[in-house]
Amino acid sequence: MRLVLLGPPGAGKGTQAAAISKRYGIPHISTGGMLREAIAAGTPMGLTARTIVEAGNLVPDDVMAGMVRERLSAADTARGFLLDGYPRNLGQAVTLESILGGLGWKLDHVLYLAFGDAEIVRRLSGRRTCGGCGAPYHVENAPPRREGTCDSCGASLVQRADDAEDVVKRRLKVYGELTEPLVEFYRRRGLLREIDAAGSVAEVERRCVAALSGATSPVVSGSST
Repeated sequence: MRLVLLGPPGAGKGTQAAAISKRYGIPHISTGGMLREAIAAGTPMGLTARTIVEAGNLVPDDVMAGMVRERLSAADTARGFLLDGYPRNLGQAVTLESILGGLGWKLDHVLYLAFGDAEIVRRLSGRRTCGGCGAPYHVENAPPRREGTCDSCGASLVQRADDAEDVVKRRLKVYGELTEPLVEFYRRRGLLREIDAAGSVAEVERRCVAALSGATSPVVSGSST
C-alpha cells in the first residue's frame, strides 16, 4: 500500500502515521523528521533549512524532491510506504508522480486529516517539552504539576520555536495558500480519503482504517466508528 498523508500542522499526522505504519507493515517516511535530523546534525542542508523552518516557511522544492527520491529508492519501500509531509504544493505533487512513475509505482490512497484552524492554534501553541528528558506536556491538556517544570526530572519546559502562536498562524497561512489545493488535486484523481481529525487518537485511527479498507465512503464523518 502506497499512501500520502495530508493535513494541517497539529492535526495529528505523526500519531496516525505511526499507527498506520505499524498496522500495515509499511515504513513511515516523515519529511519533517528527516529535516529535523539534518538540522540537529548541522549538515549544510540542515543549516539552510533551520532558518526557513523556524520562520514557518517551506523548504525549497528541489531540496525536498531530492530527499524524497532517495528515500523512496530504499529497499524497505518495496511493500509500500506512508509519506508524511510531502507533497506540500501542486508542484511537489506533480514531481511525486514523476518519482513514483520512474519506480513503476502509483499512489493507492491519500488520507486527508481535516481539522479547524482555531483548534490547531490552541493545540500547537500549548505544547511544551522538557529540556532535560524530552517528556511532552501541554499547558491545557497535559500540564505539569508545577508550571514550567518537568514532573519527571525537574528541568525547565521549553516551547519549540515553530510552536509559538505567531509562527503557528503563519504556518497555517502558508498551508492554506500552498497545501490545501492538493485536496482538490487528489480528489479529482479519485485518491482522496477525507478523515475528521477531531476526537481521540483511537477514534481517528478507526476512521483511517475504515477509509483504507473501503468499509465506508471516502468522506468519513466524526460519527463513524
